Amino acid sequence: MKAPIRRNLTWLGDTRKKIRSFPDDVKQLIGDELQFIQFGEIPKDTKPFKGVGGGTFEIVTPFDTNTYRTVVAVKIGKNIYVLHTFMKKSKKGIATPKQDVDLIKQRLLEAKEIEKLKGK
Repeated sequence: MKAPIRRNLTWLGDTRKKIRSFPDDVKQLIGDELQFIQFGEIPKDTKPFKGVGGGTFEIVTPFDTNTYRTVVAVKIGKNIYVLHTFMKKSKKGIATPKQDVDLIKQRLLEAKEIEKLKGK
């Protein structure tokens, strides 16, 4: 049986810096989920992120009274692109705030451009 290949993470914008600023337990949980994704698995706390196209997933990490979200793209080239991470502040509804969705869309385009340049 062939061992699964670990895909590299590519961090866009300030995602890595933001994750490092989260509480230790949150960092650990997000790191564990990212590692599963790197090996081709979709963890239980991960769901498709709607509205930006297929192959984009959201890691949802509840902690204390907050919810931390990390959005990754898995179907662009060989890498996993970590597009955005944030603490959801709104207590109303589950919808992702428009400014965060816009940033995710922008970074998804950036990831696609990076892959296009790699192919040249």
